[in-house]
This record gives sequence, structure tokens and C-alpha cells, in this order.
Amino acid sequence: MNLLFSTFLALFGVAGCVGPHSEEPTPVHSSNVPAEAPARWPVTIGCDPVIPELVCARFLDAATQDQQHFIRSGVGQSPDVRVGLSGERRVGTWTLALAAPFFTLDSNSSLASVRSAWSGEAGGKISGHGLQVDSELVSLLTALWGAPAASVQAGDVAQLLEASFEKDAWTLVSFDQLHPHWKVLEIDGQSPMRRNLDPSYGLHFALNAVSDDRADALAYLPTDWSNRDESQMTIVALTGVTAITRGMSRLIERKGVDYPAKDVADLLSSADFTHISNEVSFLSDCPRPHPRKTMRFCSHDSYIKVLEQVGADIIELTGNHNNDYGTDAFLRTLKMYEERGWKWFGGGKDRESSKKPATIEHGPHRLAFLGCNAVGGSAISKEKKPGARPCVERADFEDLLADVRRLRSEGWLPIVTVQYWEKYQYFPMKRQRSQFEELADAGAVVVSGSQAHQPQGFGLRGASFIHYGPGNLFFDQMQTLGTRQEFVDMLVFYGGDLLGVDVHALLLEEYGKPRPANTQETHRLLRSVFKYSHRKSGLVPEDRD
Repeated sequence: MNLLFSTFLALFGVAGCVGPHSEEPTPVHSSNVPAEAPARWPVTIGCDPVIPELVCARFLDAATQDQQHFIRSGVGQSPDVRVGLSGERRVGTWTLALAAPFFTLDSNSSLASVRSAWSGEAGGKISGHGLQVDSELVSLLTALWGAPAASVQAGDVAQLLEASFEKDAWTLVSFDQLHPHWKVLEIDGQSPMRRNLDPSYGLHFALNAVSDDRADALAYLPTDWSNRDESQMTIVALTGVTAITRGMSRLIERKGVDYPAKDVADLLSSADFTHISNEVSFLSDCPRPHPRKTMRFCSHDSYIKVLEQVGADIIELTGNHNNDYGTDAFLRTLKMYEERGWKWFGGGKDRESSKKPATIEHGPHRLAFLGCNAVGGSAISKEKKPGARPCVERADFEDLLADVRRLRSEGWLPIVTVQYWEKYQYFPMKRQRSQFEELADAGAVVVSGSQAHQPQGFGLRGASFIHYGPGNLFFDQMQTLGTRQEFVDMLVFYGGDLLGVDVHALLLEEYGKPRPANTQETHRLLRSVFKYSHRKSGLVPEDRD
């Protein structure tokens, strides 16, 4: 019995000693309790199937630059964070454009018309042209608008560009995939080719992110990623002849120096840089008003306010009249430009400086402006005389071509203007066209004829844009419809290249006051110049003369 009792105490004694007044057992130290696992980084990120591969790849490139927080999900792997059309956090926007062949009269459409064409319904401007779409975008638009009609053609961007000219088709394409041979159409009055695009633009599509179990990761994603980043955009307003003299002088003296530019100042100053081809030097004692019947031109000092009002930044000096009142007036005018921080090109204080390009670095763009005078005479610079850079002789022109090639090889985008022989006609001369094309082939992204008092046609060559003459901007030539018609070419650069040209038509009134042309006036001008315009693609050898 004693042995059994001893065994019982050995087995149960500890438990039996615990009573209501016994001490609490010592708690286990907290370091021995498993803590909540720290968040796992980086998390995987991928896209829903409706997001086009191009869009997904570009966004993931941006997101995974934050290597601490994100890596791409593997093939067949379910990502921790998914990017799609809906979700908890907006991460960016993909912007499309509706593009037509450059030689198109229409300048606008509506979202309703685009969607009708997508679904195959009749009506709207697009119905007469047919709709194309970048094949990369089909899944996105199908998710948003439903399946496309059989009439909607899909292909890669290069194919669509050629087909748009062959079939006169309109094309839905990502904004950053545009080409200078396309004309971008407004959608309900808004154009992605202009700054401060309203968020309600009909071809903006939001990208959103969602996560089932790693919502904490969403805070590390961008919120404003886009294929249309305005910090990557540069807009240059390229204009025609300015000569603030003669009849325009009389207009200013009657109605004030603010009057001539009042209808176009907003347009011109909306550009990042505004080019003015000013053919006339300023004088403090220039007659006010200037005589009506004279070909010897000057502008009163006070008239420089017209250029200030339109936001002038870059002055072209290739004109035929800058030395009309002598070289001192020319040099004094350069000083006035310098005081305002304006750059100039195509002319200078001597021959050497006349060849110097005006260069601008803005965002990813390095722009170099060059110009020359093909007419000759007293306007031309000499070794120690101010004036325009000459390109009268072939040797001078070859010198200009060499400068274009050199600048392009150094990473600049050359914009070249030529004061050619004046012809009051919508079509360029044969030699003019040949030389402008040579400049484009040498590497000029833009070639423009600054001589034209009457607008001339366009040339599309490879990735270059040629305008044989925009016409007047500020001058007094009211004698014909042709001299009253005008163009302003808004050159839109994006991501390091020329993306396209947003062309605006103007009409001159009151011997010196341009205004935006209405639709009928614009179409009349476009018909006149398109008749003498041409295209040579960088993709096919045929010239569409």
C-alpha cells in the first residue's frame, strides 16, 4: 500500500497542490510566441487579358522600376496585383486618337460617330470612310464597346497608315503611335494634339489596379502614368510672312497696336515656342503711318508689341526687306530681340553668324532652326555685313545640306525654312519642290517656305513634313483671296520625334488683322492646296503625285 500511495503522489501531487489561493504560473515570455509575418516584398504584378499587350508591357516597365515593391508575374501565375479597366486605385490613362489621311478636309468627329462605326451602324462622318483600328487595341475596345462590326479593319500601325491613304479610311491608334502623315481629328471639339486636354476627352481610357490580398501594395503604384505625358510634348507654331508696315501700319495707327493680333494671339501664344518670320527691321523714327505705295519697309519700334502679344520666341531673318533702311537698323533690331530673350536664325550680324542655328532643348526634344534666302540682293549677309544666310548658288545650298546632316547626326531635329522666289500660286515650282525634298532627305524633320504671300501645298516625305508656303501672317495684302488665306502649322513633337502637325487656317482682314477661318473658308483653302500636295511614304516607293 505504501508503494502504491507513493506512486499516486508522484503522479498527481503537483496538480493536487494547486488551489484557489496558489500562485499563478509564470507566463511564457512573448518572444516565444510566433509574431505576425512581415509583409512579403516585392509582390507580383500583371494585367487582365483585356489590357493590350503593348499597354501592359509599357505600364509594367514603369511599375517594376520600383524593384523593392514590384516584379512581373510569371507565365501562368496569378499576380498579387492586377491592372485592368476597373479596380480600387486609378494608376494611369491610355489615350487614343482618331486619325485620317493628312489630305482630309474634315477636322472633327464625335465619340458617338466613332462608336457607331465600331458597331457597324450607319451615320456620322466616319461612315463615308470606313474605320480601322490598331490590332493591339481590339481587346480593349471590345471590352468597352462590345465586339466590332465585320467592316472594322485591324492591322499593325504601319499597315494602317498605308491603308488609310489607299482606302481613305479613318483610324483609331494610340496617341504616341501617330505619324506626321496623319491628320488628327477633334473628338467633340477636343484634340489630343493640344495642351491641357480635358479629362472628358472621349478617347481617354482609365487603367486601374486591384488586389485580393495585397491592397497595401497599391499605394506604391503610379497614379498618373500615361502614353500622353504633356511633359514629353513640345509644340512649335510655325508661321508665314510678317511685315508690320504699309497698310498694317495705318491699321495700327487707327485702332491701336493691340488690334491686329487680337483674334490669333491665344492660338499663337498657346505653343511652347512661336516662330515669326519678320521681314522688316524696327526704327524709332519709322513713318507713322507708313506710306501706302512703297516697297521700302520699316516698322516703328512700338509695333514690336504685336510680336510680344503672340508670344514670339524665335525670329527668322531670311526675309528680303530687313536691310531696306540700312545695316544699322538691322543690327539695332537684333538688339531689340536680344533684350526680349528671343532667338533668331537664318540671318545675323555677318555671314558666319547668319549660319548659326537657333537651338532649343525642351523636354526630350533638341530642336535646331536653320534658314536661308534663295533670292539674293541687298538682303544677303557678307563677311562683315548683316543680313540673311544665302542659298542662291548651289555651293551655298550644299553648305546648308551639310549643316542639316551634321545637326541630325548630333541628335538635333532640324527645322529648315527657305525664303524662296515668290510666286502667287498654290503650287510650288519644280526646283523649289526638288530642293525642299533634298532638305528633308538630308534629315530635316520640317521644311517650310517662308517666301509665300499666297499659301502653297504640302509634301509628306518619309517622316518629314514639307510646307511649300504657309502664306502671310501679318501683312497688308488684301488684293486677292489667295493673299488673304493663311496657315499656321502647329508642329507637335512627342517622345523625341515629330508626332504630327495640327494645321490651322486663317483669313486676313482690314489690311493686317488675321482671324481663324470658318469651316467653309478652311475647306476652300484646303481644296486649293491639296490639289497640289503630294506624299511619298517611308514605307513604299511610290509618290502620290
